[in-house]
Amino acid sequence: MTKRIFRAIFYVTLVILIAAMVIILAFIRDFNKNNYREQMRNEAIYIADGLSYGGISYLESLPKDSNRITWIDQDGVVLYDSQADASTMENHKEREEVQEALASGRGESSRYSKTLAEKTENFALRLEDGTVLRISATTLTTLSIFLSMTQPMALVLVLALVLALFLASKTSKYITKPLEEVDLEHPEQALVYDELSPFLRRIAAQNRQIQKQMRQMQHRQREFRTITENMQEGILVLDTKGEVLSYNTGAIRLLGIDHISEKETIYALNRSEGFRTCVEAALHGSHRETTLEQGGRSCQLLANPVMEEEFVAGAVLVLFDNTEKAEREKLRREFTANVSHELKTPLTSISGFAEIIKNGMVRQEDIPRFAENIYQEAQRLISMVQDIIQLSRLDEGESGMEKIPVDLAAVAQSAVSRLRPLAEQKEIDLQIDVEPAQIMGVPHVLEEILYNLCDNAILYNKEQGSVCLRIRDEGAQASVTVSDTGIGIPQEEQERVFERFYRVSRSRSKEVEGTGLGLSIVKHGAMLHDASVSLKSEPGEGTEIHLVFPKKA
Repeated sequence: MTKRIFRAIFYVTLVILIAAMVIILAFIRDFNKNNYREQMRNEAIYIADGLSYGGISYLESLPKDSNRITWIDQDGVVLYDSQADASTMENHKEREEVQEALASGRGESSRYSKTLAEKTENFALRLEDGTVLRISATTLTTLSIFLSMTQPMALVLVLALVLALFLASKTSKYITKPLEEVDLEHPEQALVYDELSPFLRRIAAQNRQIQKQMRQMQHRQREFRTITENMQEGILVLDTKGEVLSYNTGAIRLLGIDHISEKETIYALNRSEGFRTCVEAALHGSHRETTLEQGGRSCQLLANPVMEEEFVAGAVLVLFDNTEKAEREKLRREFTANVSHELKTPLTSISGFAEIIKNGMVRQEDIPRFAENIYQEAQRLISMVQDIIQLSRLDEGESGMEKIPVDLAAVAQSAVSRLRPLAEQKEIDLQIDVEPAQIMGVPHVLEEILYNLCDNAILYNKEQGSVCLRIRDEGAQASVTVSDTGIGIPQEEQERVFERFYRVSRSRSKEVEGTGLGLSIVKHGAMLHDASVSLKSEPGEGTEIHLVFPKKA
């Protein structure tokens, strides 16, 4: 702003000086012209009087450094000239001033010399004897006057500019100082001259508007950040060059990286061919989807272009974690295959025995034995279907399963009483060592857990072996331990015993009755109650399964 003030004052001063010079030059020109002519008239009248008395001798007595004096007769012949030899001069009858003097008694003319940049003023006066007396004076032209005034005018210009700069500095400081001291946060409180008050009120109104808009933007930004940061899905926003403009923590987690640097290119985050193809398609204006497999996780990538009018302004990438879905799909396929396989055996047996009886190929005394086989296979099939139904319910989570205070000791007594006949039949010593321990849980699910643990311990035990069920109240939690003296589980198979339809000893699958779903029901029931499950086992020495239930679910 100060520079603009300086420039404005400089230009104004320069224009004023130039205008003043033009006016002064015009005034001097007119003044000189009128003054010279008046002097020449007076001088001509004075010399004419002297000439009438003294003749040519009077003219010769005049100073040679005065104005040029020329005496011309009626025919234009030069009788005398104060600066040249009259005999050598040309006839002056055609001169303008001479003609006017002969005609009217007086004559005037001006002649300009381009070479000398001078102008000659002539005044002619007709005398009583008819001769003409001419006075000539050399005057300066406007250009010569201007050139003669250059130095003083330059000095005046410099002084004027210095004064103008000084005044401009003072004026600019006077104008800008109040502006520099204005608090832009509170401009209405500033002490300024009245002319600035409307401007400051406008700034204050704009500040209030901007602050309001900033609060709204910050509120929306916080809302957006809260939403995106709490999303399980990953979001990345890219510009047209593929540089990351924005992202959330979900994107970092799903891409398996530590952080994303400022303006980092998206291609540095994942170098797989499918990822690159998907991103490039979005940056060229096409929607594309793909599945990424990395770090044991499965992610679905959706890439969409961001359009501004008809041009691509960037892209938005959305990542979905499909790991659980993929695992469930895998489990579903495995479960379907296992169910088909497990159901096929009893159904084949039932169908075979029934077909033999139907065709009359069985002796009358063998029918009860075949009927017993059909009954056993049917019971096995019913047990398997019940276990599958129980697993399906547990897979659905807490839907329809209300948790209430449950005493684990009472549940254990009920489960053990159901298994007593089986233990006695297998000659297994079934022991119970419990103390009251109340937790929040689903009674029938807890009983199924304890029943299946003890049932497995009995089925996979040695002859005349033992099974012990212990329950302890440990303050904030309750523990359940089922130990046996059975065949044990090899170390390499201990992680798989909780899988559906998995049984340790395949060679004994026909000898040991069971569906292979018992420990899977235990695992899912424990998950429903937020309980932890651990297993210790040595082949030939037995197995111990330990569960810890929190008292507050």
